[in-house]
Amino acid sequence: MLTDAAPPPTEAVLAKAAHENFPVAPRFLPRAWRDDLMALYGFARLVDDIGDGDLAPGGAHATLLGIPPGDPSAEDRLVLLDALEADLHRVFASARGSTPPSHPLMRELIPAVRRGGLTPGPFQDLIEANRLDQRKRRYATYDELLGYCELSANPVGRLVLAVTGTASPERVRRSDAVCTALQLIEHLQDVAEDLRRDRIYLPADAMDRFRVTEDDLAAPTANASVRTLVACLNDRARRLLDEGAPLMSGVSGRLRLLLAGFIGGGRAAAQAIADARYDVLAGPPTASRSGLLRAMATTLRRGS
Repeated sequence: MLTDAAPPPTEAVLAKAAHENFPVAPRFLPRAWRDDLMALYGFARLVDDIGDGDLAPGGAHATLLGIPPGDPSAEDRLVLLDALEADLHRVFASARGSTPPSHPLMRELIPAVRRGGLTPGPFQDLIEANRLDQRKRRYATYDELLGYCELSANPVGRLVLAVTGTASPERVRRSDAVCTALQLIEHLQDVAEDLRRDRIYLPADAMDRFRVTEDDLAAPTANASVRTLVACLNDRARRLLDEGAPLMSGVSGRLRLLLAGFIGGGRAAAQAIADARYDVLAGPPTASRSGLLRAMATTLRRGS
């Protein structure tokens, strides 16, 4: 079995943090928070990479999860997700002194679990979202898509609140709105890439309403119908960000900056989609660093 002496597969997972719409673990945070947030990111990114089939070639992560080299099941995403869930159980058992998990990224979770009193539920929801991705590739309604976001996005915000010791029922509600918005915006940015995976995260009833077909989504550039649909969904995501922005109320200092980064990052990404005139097929519209900083500053100044 591979050990920490062979880290490139784990480094490749963590390196993706630089390409997110928001700062994952900025340097202005206390070291313990940064370490815990990066551990959470490593888990969330690993489970998504398994679900999307984006793991490094050679089965390195499968081996790290205890699947023998050459075992054909290492190519089965559901088998890998099951192995990851088994390793997750070892994370929580090892926090009580039992056998540690086998994957290095999972071992990094142990201090975060101990410091934040984290529970398995949000982690299991993220795994379940990726299981869902293996059997469900279209969403009939907006509400159905929101149900997917409840598994795929909202647990991340709940874990961040737990790590920072700021969870409350109201903050969880606001966090869910922000996380759902960030997920919806990412779906809009990735329409073309998702379609190549035979997935569509645009509600079918909204596609029908705006007379958008799957062939339209496969085009190199967006036609007027696609742009109108994207504009409508982008506006919904922006409203969710506004609904969640009072999450910043009652917090100050570095935590306030972190939350402004999440909310401002979403706003900057939504603006990038608008600046591209809602053509998300020509390439994923992404915010510039200056656009992100402006959105963060505006969010801080407004306080929501």
